[in-house]
Amino acid sequence: MENVLRPLLIVGGSVVVTLLLGWLVDLLLRRADVAHPDTPLWGLLRRCRPPLQVVIWAALLRGTFAHLRLEPVRDHREAIGQVLSLVLIGASAWLVVRAAATVVESSYARYASSTRDPARVRRVRTQVTLIQRVVIAVVTTVGVAAMLLTFPAMRTVGTSMLASAGVLGIVAGVAAQSTLGNLFAGFQIAFGDMVRLGDTVVVDGEWGTVEEITLTFLAVRTWDERRITMPVSYFTSRPFENWSRGGVQMTGTVYFHLDHAAPMGAMRDKMRDILGECGAWDGRDWSLAVTDTTPTTIQVRAVVTAKDADDVWTVRCAVREQLIAWLRDHHPYALPRVATAPATLPAGDQWPELTSRTAASVRRDGHGPAPRKPAHTGRG
Repeated sequence: MENVLRPLLIVGGSVVVTLLLGWLVDLLLRRADVAHPDTPLWGLLRRCRPPLQVVIWAALLRGTFAHLRLEPVRDHREAIGQVLSLVLIGASAWLVVRAAATVVESSYARYASSTRDPARVRRVRTQVTLIQRVVIAVVTTVGVAAMLLTFPAMRTVGTSMLASAGVLGIVAGVAAQSTLGNLFAGFQIAFGDMVRLGDTVVVDGEWGTVEEITLTFLAVRTWDERRITMPVSYFTSRPFENWSRGGVQMTGTVYFHLDHAAPMGAMRDKMRDILGECGAWDGRDWSLAVTDTTPTTIQVRAVVTAKDADDVWTVRCAVREQLIAWLRDHHPYALPRVATAPATLPAGDQWPELTSRTAASVRRDGHGPAPRKPAHTGRG
């Protein structure tokens, strides 16, 4: 009878204590969340309940399984203890990662709710994301190392590994120069405020939005839903355009090549009407002016503003499309034309006088083409 009750008490008691402690901690966190609604930390900490319960259960069972007094347990005592130790270490690493992520996310949520500057919010978000990844990498490495050291063979090798750590570190550093360079470049991007999540950038002629930043690579989502992945060291060693730095407001230009007879006053009135009906225009500024001229056309530049890069693209397309359509329908003469009509010659009585003057000036100055010899006809 004792052989049946003892395992039930030990295993069942561990499960019951684990569930009770998990329920008690969750109850306290819920009450703290209700008492402090302005602090999201207590509500987010409730996510730590699963790893906490696994830690409690593994710790209780690791300390009491030896009292089961069952023959299979006595025969495999070391193996069972090894497995429970591995579970305890893994659950502890899981709990630390979950708790660190909760604290970081809570801090970011409070900062984002109290700050109205989108640029600062994106900067903090980038830093928080990279910090969280660093914590996960460090805790995972330590957890795996702790698991390996629970094996007796690894303990024996541990001394020699520590003794040669300096040499191995130098060799690894030389072999992984690019990886380490990207790692430090990731920290430089996070805390140097060079580029942030959500920034609009132009890299290698591609326009897109920064979608993901890790310790080694950065992903840019282009306007046509493509993803460009590049090492973070690219942004620390090469120039690139960041349209979101210093504010997300944008100024865009639209160029027209028109005939010299284009009605500029009417075009300004029409552009004012177009912008008034365009929801993407932010109302800050606009202009329409002739910026250049050629023998056949003039260059007209329209300047518009918008709150971000997406809206300025929309405004530019709307102005370009509607102004061209308006000119085509109401002022077709303003569109550029190619002159194909024959040249108008002077009156018949003036033509001999003009030609004689030209010939006399050529003889006097000694310039002009040499007189051509009569063509040889082959006769006589």
